[in-house]
Amino acid sequence: MAKVKMKTHRGSAKRFKRTGTGKIRRYKAYKSHKTGKKSPKRVRNLRQGTLVSKGDQKRIDSMIP
Repeated sequence: MAKVKMKTHRGSAKRFKRTGTGKIRRYKAYKSHKTGKKSPKRVRNLRQGTLVSKGDQKRIDSMIP
């Protein structure tokens, strides 16, 4: 019986990237529209990526083998 390869979840692959140390990087929400009422500092900070929380990392790990 052949071992079946695990498929990558394509939606997750587009949203998350793995760092060199194996952690998962994500981008912040609430940036795409309605930025006029948000302060420039807040919109600037939304541009920067951040790391996925420890609890979510376990779930996303299985989606991005």
